Amino acid sequence: MKAQKARLYEDVRFLTEIRPFRNHLNTESLERVCVYISEHFSNAGLLVSTQKWIAGGKEYTNVLGVYNPGKPRRLIVGAHYDVCGNQAGADDNASAVAGLLETARLLGKHKPQMDYTVELVAYCLEEPPYFGTELMGSYIHAKSLFDAGVDVLGMICYEMIGFFSDQPNSQPFPFPEFSQIYPSTANFIMTIGIDKFDEFNKKICSLMSEGSTIDVYNLSFSMSNIHLGLADLSDHRNYWRFGYKALMINDTSFIRNPNYHAHTDTIDTLDFDKMTEVVNGAYHAIVNMHQINS
Repeated sequence: MKAQKARLYEDVRFLTEIRPFRNHLNTESLERVCVYISEHFSNAGLLVSTQKWIAGGKEYTNVLGVYNPGKPRRLIVGAHYDVCGNQAGADDNASAVAGLLETARLLGKHKPQMDYTVELVAYCLEEPPYFGTELMGSYIHAKSLFDAGVDVLGMICYEMIGFFSDQPNSQPFPFPEFSQIYPSTANFIMTIGIDKFDEFNKKICSLMSEGSTIDVYNLSFSMSNIHLGLADLSDHRNYWRFGYKALMINDTSFIRNPNYHAHTDTIDTLDFDKMTEVVNGAYHAIVNMHQINS
């Protein structure tokens, strides 16, 4: 069984229709999302728990769903569910949360045999004003792994996986050299990380390509490169801080999508056929991590 487009659509629809919008100010809306994610993790047969912390006098929550618990190594797969400001956030980041939930369903359906645990995490407070701080949900989670001495195989971050175009020259680039390497049509997905973990990044990219019909490209930035700011704009950044291999799966975000952090980031702008293939590829990578050296 492959990822189901109709379920991805339903998850994005639910998230984008929540009012007030699911930003850091509207904790009741955020709690509705947590309940929804918890129920779907549980229905998939995952072991569900939460992490809670205080930021700005309010309580926030990460929702965790564990598949194949008790193994010595752990793979983390995450996506943030909050939005920036008063907007629906279809691509950023309902698309990714939908991908996370469909990953849970595929794990529950197929029940793959693996020698590692998969921990799915839905994060809060990825967006401003907490981005880049130790109050990000992903920092809270990454630090908890480090403090507990968990053997982390790696981390995969779903971040904006739904905006595509088949129109010629629909993929701009911030640097001229990129246009010599990557396609000019915005119908591909990327794995984006840092060169310190280049082997990990390339292997995830290769596995995704094996498991889907969408083109997948890898981009590994140098830690000392001024371009790094394009590579660390999501939750995977906090796992690097603790020495863990981590990357994001991304449609190139604001470089491609003109609706980034805008009220026009709506469900009708997403390509659910291609989004389904992104999830197929990611799932194939997630269940074949034994091919990657720890």
